Amino acid sequence: MATPPPDRIGKYEIVGELGRGATASVYLARDPFAQREVALKLAFPEALKDRERGRLYSHLFLNEASLVGKLNHPHIVQIYDAVVADDLCYIVMEYVPGGTLEAFCTPDRLLPVERVVEIAFKCSRALDFAHRLGVTHRDIKPANILVAGANAGSGDIKISDFGAAITGSAERTQVSGIGSPAYMSPQQVKEQPLDHRTDIYSLGVVMYQLLAGQLPFQASNNYNMVYQIINTAPTPLHQLRREVPASLEAIVARAMAKELDRRYAEWTEFAQDLAEFFRSKKRRAAAQDFAETEKFDTLRSLTFFADFSDVEIWEVVGFSQWREVAPGDLVMRDGEPGDFFCFLADGELKVSKHGKILNLLTAGDCFGEMAVISRGAQLRGADVSALTDAKVITVRGEALARASEACRMHFYQAFLEVLANRLALANQRLAAF
Repeated sequence: MATPPPDRIGKYEIVGELGRGATASVYLARDPFAQREVALKLAFPEALKDRERGRLYSHLFLNEASLVGKLNHPHIVQIYDAVVADDLCYIVMEYVPGGTLEAFCTPDRLLPVERVVEIAFKCSRALDFAHRLGVTHRDIKPANILVAGANAGSGDIKISDFGAAITGSAERTQVSGIGSPAYMSPQQVKEQPLDHRTDIYSLGVVMYQLLAGQLPFQASNNYNMVYQIINTAPTPLHQLRREVPASLEAIVARAMAKELDRRYAEWTEFAQDLAEFFRSKKRRAAAQDFAETEKFDTLRSLTFFADFSDVEIWEVVGFSQWREVAPGDLVMRDGEPGDFFCFLADGELKVSKHGKILNLLTAGDCFGEMAVISRGAQLRGADVSALTDAKVITVRGEALARASEACRMHFYQAFLEVLANRLALANQRLAAF
């Protein structure tokens, strides 16, 4: 008979039990001070004191507790608090309602190909963020990737469980001690020094499983699994799922390359190929449908956003509006009030006044920002219309006002640079007369 959950652990009010494992129970709790729901993982004292594996369990728990407040990224489960004492050990984390990717690893519940690529892209950027802080996850698998909300087809994802994480590349690992053998890289199963490339391999395995509905290597015991990981090639993806294109199969194969010199060397390379897959595929249900992967990669490539962190770029993805316009379409009208500004992601626009062309805008240009950054009501001073098919990104003033302080600061710094460049260009034109 299961032990009923306590009413309170520390300052946290326990709402109910979310799950129970070999070493800990996870509860839904409420933080009365921050006024939010959290997930609280409470370690079993008997597991931490176990003669055979107690030291390993304690290491994993302390490892995760050490990351409190360090991995603040939209696609990583945040760790808010931790208490580690002889009689009480718990970790308080962001609560993510929904399930994990484990539910979509069977042939009858496969996600669309584009959704799998989107998930992998977000994971790659999040793990790159962790890598830049010196953290290698070392246990990437579907069970450690949470899907926020009930809709797996569109819900956001968050990577969880950094208990097995290492810093640097000098630490070694044991197959029987840490990690899930089916997702381990050849370097990990051979107990070699590890770095971020072991996570790249593991994410490749996750992609393979989500696309095919089965693991690339299947065995009845760890010894056979290790042998296959080191020595055999997986079944080609297209033989298991015909709609997987060759370009995507090549990306997964490179991520899962057994030799380090054939695998992606950096997360940025992996993410870039995933983004390029979206650009080349051009399979949108409608002209106005932009994948978040495409949005992130587009913003990241614009000079205006050069000083924005990845976290801030994801924030902009969340509050910006994207659309495609056809030649002749008006984007801004002379004399009308405006509470938004825009970026041109692709194509060409013209700025005109009474039919006279004042300027031409190309990819990367920002326009209309004076209506937002100046005091009082601001009227547009010219028409802006499309010369070619174009992609326009719109940011409304109210959305910018609600953005994080760091994000707003980078916007205003970039606005100053835009205005300085325009002033310099105007001076050059005056000097030419």
